[in-house]
Amino acid sequence: MGKNSSIEWTHHTFNPWWGCVKVSAGCKHCYAETWSRRVGLDIWGARNERRFFSDAHWREPVRWNAEAAASKTRRRVFCASMADVFEARSDLDWVRERLWTLIESTPALDWLLLTKRPEQIAEKAPWGNRWPPNVWLGTTAENQLWANRRIPILLEHPAAVRFVSCEPLVGHLDLSRWMSREKAAHGINWVIAGGESGSKARPMNPEWVRSLRDQCTRANVAFHFKQWGQWCPDRSDVSVSAKRLRVFDSFGKASTIMRLGKHSAGRELDGRPWDQFPIPEEGALTIKVFAAD
Repeated sequence: MGKNSSIEWTHHTFNPWWGCVKVSAGCKHCYAETWSRRVGLDIWGARNERRFFSDAHWREPVRWNAEAAASKTRRRVFCASMADVFEARSDLDWVRERLWTLIESTPALDWLLLTKRPEQIAEKAPWGNRWPPNVWLGTTAENQLWANRRIPILLEHPAAVRFVSCEPLVGHLDLSRWMSREKAAHGINWVIAGGESGSKARPMNPEWVRSLRDQCTRANVAFHFKQWGQWCPDRSDVSVSAKRLRVFDSFGKASTIMRLGKHSAGRELDGRPWDQFPIPEEGALTIKVFAAD
């Protein structure tokens, strides 16, 4: 975490604090909670204290901003990989205020604020109907239930980019009502999809991912496939001893997936990576396709 993040869709990560509370199905096997416990921290749950950081930590994005400005190359900062900046705790308001100031003072960085609590945005964010141009605002939609609840609230806020993270993807999703060529200025601008990793990862049906890709393609919405995770489509070059499952889409079509592990499963979808990003340009949005840099 920090500069040169390993997360495929961002350059850097920044955490104003560590710690959170599980709120929905996507949180079941939370990697951030697992990691924090691995390093000996008990910071998960409504009553537990959060972990905060020094001034040196807060100066890091200032340096990233100077580097981006000097190279005339914008950099994306994911905030926050180990927390939710819109967690409904008043004792976090002071550090949130520090974050808003930092975002406004680093205009060469695009800040990706991803939340499972979009209902808190209006109260916690200070920008009302005039968001800074370097804020990309996103919510997680791991299945249709949470897409229906969260995305309409997300779209109430006029951030430069509105995005949806469908990771871990644990069910079929139809996002088409919130994205179309006619809704380009008011709907979803970017979709990230990925399967769950870890020893307890839930299987992801490959048709769920293909459906999201096809919805994005039809609507000219940027699509980024992050990873297969622990499970991926069956491959003939893998030992027959690998664990395999039969999965079915909503029309009863069967396919076989195998447990291969995140690294070996990779992130190619139908023979190629999908690394699309929305690029705000003079009040409009275009899609740029390039390898994660």
